[in-house]
Amino acid sequence: MTSVRDREEDGLPELPVRPTDEDPLAATASELIGGPAGKHAGTGGHRWWNALRVMVLIVIGMFALGMVQKVPCYDGGWFQGGDPQYIHACYSDIPHLYHDRGFAADVVPYFDSIPGSISGSGFHHLEYPVLTGLFMEVASWLTPHGGSMEHRSQIYWIVNSGMLLLCAIALVVVVSRTNRRRPWDGLFIALSPALALSATINWDLFAVALASVGLLLWARSRPLAAGVLIGLATAAKLYPVLLLLAIGLLCLRAGRMRAFGTALAGAVGAWLVVNLPVMLLARSGWAEFYDYSRSRGVDYGSVWLIIMQRTGNPLSGVSAYVAALLILLCAGIAALTFYAPRRPRLGQIAFLVVAALIVSNKVYSPQYVLWLLPLAVLARPRWRDLLIWQGAEVLYYVAIWMQLAYVTGGTKHHGLSADGYHLAIALHLLGVLYLSGVVVRDILLPQHDVLRQDGEDDPSGGVLDGAEDAFVLGFVPEEGRHPYPQEPAASGVGSGSGTGSYDA
Repeated sequence: MTSVRDREEDGLPELPVRPTDEDPLAATASELIGGPAGKHAGTGGHRWWNALRVMVLIVIGMFALGMVQKVPCYDGGWFQGGDPQYIHACYSDIPHLYHDRGFAADVVPYFDSIPGSISGSGFHHLEYPVLTGLFMEVASWLTPHGGSMEHRSQIYWIVNSGMLLLCAIALVVVVSRTNRRRPWDGLFIALSPALALSATINWDLFAVALASVGLLLWARSRPLAAGVLIGLATAAKLYPVLLLLAIGLLCLRAGRMRAFGTALAGAVGAWLVVNLPVMLLARSGWAEFYDYSRSRGVDYGSVWLIIMQRTGNPLSGVSAYVAALLILLCAGIAALTFYAPRRPRLGQIAFLVVAALIVSNKVYSPQYVLWLLPLAVLARPRWRDLLIWQGAEVLYYVAIWMQLAYVTGGTKHHGLSADGYHLAIALHLLGVLYLSGVVVRDILLPQHDVLRQDGEDDPSGGVLDGAEDAFVLGFVPEEGRHPYPQEPAASGVGSGSGTGSYDA
């Protein structure tokens, strides 16, 4: 068998990895359409129906199905009050915030106070990061002002959905191109049920797309541009800053701190370009997001909610507990990075640090699954493991709305009680921990890593790909120090298998 490294040394073109070549579940599922592709099958790269166009059409179709799922709310559930929008599991923040955050009244985010008081929240300004606020504002400019408030809110949701669809398409394209040899990895994104269900709940998909472009640019060894995109993503949602932590840990082990410094400078510069004008001219409005994030109490979806409701302890100091747990988990990830027998891949460490935030956070909104989606594909592109995790997330998606239906339904009490909801939270957390455990296993036992079974090192690692270790803690066996170890014997999947193998 010829490895990737052997083909590079011989000047041969890289062969794209087909899912049915290496993934047992994909090979089995392909029997519905005739079975795995044979070794003489053409790649079709010169034809119109290439992998990327197929995946773009699929994600458009899945996104449309997600919008259809929101039809009961679009037809009135969002505007009736009470629990109809929860019973149909079609809630979205977008139409509600069009009026409640002043976009319908042409309020300028951060600079103008929101007219009236927002029930139960005490906000006076928009509580979203600046770049997300700009996204919301642009959508309001594209929303006609004629007709009733209900009609305008519906159009606002449609406009935002169109803009978020572009983000979903970009996400599929970016993930499919991050690893040049794995163009079909974007199919994990395109077919994701979690993406279809949660894409139009809020604006998280915008930040996810920006962060993913940043990782693509890093994979192309462009650290400055990567940093700029990660900085812009952080200006839209706070979690992408953790990607810099992942890059920094790996660059320290590989002795590539100059590249990390370049990326960090680009991220800080881009974040300041977006935030500094608002920070200087409307400081109180700009600070609303950070003040709210710091003072927010225990909320839906978190392990802290289970603890609080089971023990009766209000957990008034939960922000300190969250910070301590996150620091502890990140310290463990750092130790794993430096003690692993072989330097982990960027996708693996990036997934783990964001998963640490998900597990430790004091709130888990159903759209937060989008934060992990592209990172999960980069970390562990295996259908079995991703579907197990996605199944837990879809279960949680249904459970959160059924719980809200239960607490807002008055004396009807239809929906999911607290006990059932706690079980759904636990299953969601177990799904994240399961996928994290498989990724940690791949790091400690690199022979199980899907991407390293054909001799590659870190194809999305950019300057890290093939780099020798410069800083390691503990003993690393000689074979772990070499960036291209001998590949394991292949075990074919179907008639087209020539490079893949089953993993444990």
